[in-house]
Amino acid sequence: MAASTITPVSLLTGFLGSGKTTLLNRLLRAPALADTAVLINEFGAVSLDHLLVRESSENIAVLANGCVCCSVAGDMVQALRDLYFKRANGEVPPFSRVIIETTGLADPAPILHTLIEMPLVAARYALAGVITTVDATHADSQFDAHFEAVKQVAVADRIVITKTDLCDADQLAALTARIRALNPAATLLTSTLTQSPEDAVAQLFDAGLSGIASARDDGAQADVVRNWLRAERYHPINNNASVHSFVGRGTTPRARHDERISAFTLSYLVPLDWDHVVDALEVLIAIRGDQLLRFKALVHCEGEQTPRVLHAVQHSVYPWSSLPSWPPGEPKSSRLVFITRDLDPHFIRDTFNQYLQAQCAVSAENA
Repeated sequence: MAASTITPVSLLTGFLGSGKTTLLNRLLRAPALADTAVLINEFGAVSLDHLLVRESSENIAVLANGCVCCSVAGDMVQALRDLYFKRANGEVPPFSRVIIETTGLADPAPILHTLIEMPLVAARYALAGVITTVDATHADSQFDAHFEAVKQVAVADRIVITKTDLCDADQLAALTARIRALNPAATLLTSTLTQSPEDAVAQLFDAGLSGIASARDDGAQADVVRNWLRAERYHPINNNASVHSFVGRGTTPRARHDERISAFTLSYLVPLDWDHVVDALEVLIAIRGDQLLRFKALVHCEGEQTPRVLHAVQHSVYPWSSLPSWPPGEPKSSRLVFITRDLDPHFIRDTFNQYLQAQCAVSAENA
């Protein structure tokens, strides 16, 4: 493997006891993940007992199936940098992807920030998606008590509901509806003991835009973007209707953290000035970045026949990229999707409209 290869990174997160390590153990049995590097916050506290350690050096262990497992004591940038150069120097086996498992109480945003903003990391690694595990038996109480649990779900690309055998159908249906309200676009899966590791790998990985580079053709690249954006699953915002989940500043927060989350989309039917789109996003991030949990956009720019894609997590914005074609069957319109906390969707709409001015043909119906 060439040292200059951009390596996809999947973030595995989920609240305490939600089954992250159990899922990781099963995934690492799949041959497709044999050339994977695994970064774990607290190596000693994680049981990879089905994989015998073949050799180890400092905080890096080479597992029997060929995976590289790295203990991260604190600095994620240093850990990723060390792995990169050890691979380049032949000190660890070649790896084609990285999985980062967070602690149960971790806010995923700082790690996503590292992958976006830190030059030593961003030049060598790309986010391939966020996978979040959710405990079917305790998720309701965890969502109510801990905003970290809500945020882990809100920023996810894939959500795996675990321990479904311990709850009844009504409980699972209610939890599924609650998760869908938090994050309409994420692929929602249930973890079962009968599912093969190979099937789980196929369903969980390459959920981000990093999959564009490996897509076979323009149509496959467009499919990657369509599956990543999924704008049709969000509530469109018009000029009048309010969004029921918004809790305005100065009001008394409700008991459930997720009732403070809004997931919605803005659509523009005419080509937009790219600089104005970027200016509006930069202003929004500057004044409300902490409340902007995740942003994705497919933008039809003036004078261009193909779309651009843009995404951000709180204060961090990924470099934009241009697609070779529009996703087949998709209208040539701009779609901006947001997941926010305590942030009025109409404030966001008005911020963008102020910059886009006469171009604002915003979608007219509220779901």
